[in-house]
Amino acid sequence: MNRTTWLQDRRMQKFRDVLSRWERRELSMLEAGELLGMSERQFRRYRARFDDEGEAGLIDRRLGQVSPKRIGAAEVERMLHLYRRVYRGWNVKHFHEHGVRDHRFSWGYTWTKTQLHTAGLVERARRRGAHRRKRERKPCEGMMLHQDGSRHRWLQGEAPLDLIVTMDDATSTIYSAFLVEEEGTASTMCGLLEVFVAHGLPCALYSDRGSHYFYTDKAGEAVDKGRRTQVGRALDRLGIEHIPAYSPEARGRSERMFATLQDRLVKELAHAGIGDIETANRWIREVYLPAHNARFAKPGAVAEKAFVAADTEVLRETLCSEDQRVVGRDNTVAYAGLRLQLPHSRTRAHYVKASVKVREYPDGTLAIFHGPRRLARYDGQGNEIVAPTAPSMASCSPPSRRGLEAAPFAEPPVRRPALTASRHEAQATAWVGTKKRASRSNKETALRATAAGL
Repeated sequence: MNRTTWLQDRRMQKFRDVLSRWERRELSMLEAGELLGMSERQFRRYRARFDDEGEAGLIDRRLGQVSPKRIGAAEVERMLHLYRRVYRGWNVKHFHEHGVRDHRFSWGYTWTKTQLHTAGLVERARRRGAHRRKRERKPCEGMMLHQDGSRHRWLQGEAPLDLIVTMDDATSTIYSAFLVEEEGTASTMCGLLEVFVAHGLPCALYSDRGSHYFYTDKAGEAVDKGRRTQVGRALDRLGIEHIPAYSPEARGRSERMFATLQDRLVKELAHAGIGDIETANRWIREVYLPAHNARFAKPGAVAEKAFVAADTEVLRETLCSEDQRVVGRDNTVAYAGLRLQLPHSRTRAHYVKASVKVREYPDGTLAIFHGPRRLARYDGQGNEIVAPTAPSMASCSPPSRRGLEAAPFAEPPVRRPALTASRHEAQATAWVGTKKRASRSNKETALRATAAGL
């Protein structure tokens, strides 16, 4: 006996029991209908059909009939053929969205999933485990950001790459996502700089305990907040709280987002025919992220945003690696296997034994600072960048124009003697000959000169 026959027998038996109680006047028609889950009028119809046809009259007459809304076999086959040839391996929700958008699907997601299950093209999802209570989202954007990397074969035919994602906790909006060969300090700084320049400074950043985020003496133990990494130093200088996660479940929101990206983004990149990192990053930024955020982002509980605007130049000089060095006797600085030669300076003869800071930016360029003043910039190979660049962080003396333009010499002004000027500065008739100047007072000398006709 199959389950359908067993259910029909149970319904028949229950109807006979209720009908016998009604015949014994233990129940009214209204009460009998309520016990059977039907109205009084429907119970009256079933009683009449039972009297005329017996138990056969109680069987639903719609059984075995084809629904007038049933989708034709040709449409079902077209949908299955499309999944086999173009979208093989896609999850049902993703496939149904593309079908509605690109192939004019008019049927629902549940029906599509049922047909794919029946054809054996999609496996049924496993039953979920015990319920876990989620951490409540932050009320508004900018209160906390998640940043993490996921290593996966994002591009077909390429080695595994890291996808660096920075997303908001309140809305699940992805602000930045790009592929790199390996996650590290440079990729972290690049992602943070992109978000902070576009949106502003958040209140907190939530991340795992990777070595570029935190120092940890022993695996599995608490992080050492007294020793900061380059990322920790930059966040502390900007006033952003850095929160470590101690389990994958703690950052479940970002882990679920990566599961979605590993399923959808890989297929979207392959569907678009993209196979190199540079093109993929540009396509992710311009095409995929707007569509992804429109599909998955949620509005915050509070409409206002908690981001705080910051100066772009300050962000660029803060979100970088910074190390202390001492200038060598040859006026060079040793850094990462390079010898950075300091250029000639008008302010001092050399910087030998001076303490300087070397900053390495996310794009690979370098700069040397003496206090707040930048001395020089270099490319990744240690060659000095002599092209005009942005000014230093702190304002220095105005740049000299000496040597850039030859200014014409002005005629010296006529010097006028002061009222208390000495005799040799006053205008008078020039002395003639080799006569010596008198040693007496000026008045007596003038009288004698007048008498002599000089």
